Amino acid sequence: MIKAGIIGGSGYTAGELLRILVFHPNVEIDFVYSTTKDNEAVSNIHADLLGNTDISFTNKINPDVDVLFLCLGHGTSKSFLSENMFSNETKIIDLSNDFRLKADEIFQNKKFVYGLPELNKNEIINANYIANPGCFATAIQLGLLPLASKNLLQSDVHINATTGSTGAGVKPGGTTHFSWRDNNFSSYKVFNHQHLGEINESLEQLQDDFNAELVFIPNRGNFSKGIYASMYTESDLELEEIQQLYKDYYRDHPFVFISEKAISLKQVVNTNKCILHIEKHGKRIFITSIIDNLVKGASGQAIQNMNLIFGLEETTGLLLKASAF
Repeated sequence: MIKAGIIGGSGYTAGELLRILVFHPNVEIDFVYSTTKDNEAVSNIHADLLGNTDISFTNKINPDVDVLFLCLGHGTSKSFLSENMFSNETKIIDLSNDFRLKADEIFQNKKFVYGLPELNKNEIINANYIANPGCFATAIQLGLLPLASKNLLQSDVHINATTGSTGAGVKPGGTTHFSWRDNNFSSYKVFNHQHLGEINESLEQLQDDFNAELVFIPNRGNFSKGIYASMYTESDLELEEIQQLYKDYYRDHPFVFISEKAISLKQVVNTNKCILHIEKHGKRIFITSIIDNLVKGASGQAIQNMNLIFGLEETTGLLLKASAF
């Protein structure tokens, strides 16, 4: 069994990680670390786990766990690793943005591999340290990687994407509480969202001459989970050629599906799937990409990376069904 430790166990990302790991056939949860909830039952915070686990939070760390998941706020993983030592055999999967960019991939002689399996599967298999991608970044990259792989991103890409309220984290804020979010809709960080850096680096990894602009408008939706991303760019290819390109690219990637019908968000909520839909309008390709922001956009993808690192079937513990109604 793989012994797993979780740091920062009381947030939405950790809750989703726990929900999946308690049923993973190859994982034993060794500890869930929290300095503020020591000895409190995990199910008191993550109420959906009542009856599924009797584990409690602890303020003690086992430095010899097989895998460590960092579910900390952005900017705090580096400080945590500076203050806490772990075995050289411990694999670390960081779910923050601390190590995603190439400028940050080396830390304490540890090299963090960007953990998007549909881009870096071979590198992930041989990695000890993983920088888990951002949620918007995952949805957008999966919509564009096949085009970049054939040097087809030659014009600007216009992106409009909406995320659920869980994307803002568990701590209440002015734009997350119910009375503000319900029956409401807004944009934020227009044209300068922090995920643009990692998206650009991934596209440049596949397409050396990529220098087009990603014109990105992120939105807050009045729902809890999921990301609905739509994007368009120009191409002279016919629709059938584009669809075949996408099917070929994702042939060996078990969580990405190409739908010939228009798609909707409930098809992926509570799953590790990404579903793509492609249309052609004149010279423009229109791509829709949907994921669960906390599963494929965070915790599910982290477990997918763990499976690859430990030589397990990539889908182990992740064959989750969507809530269709």
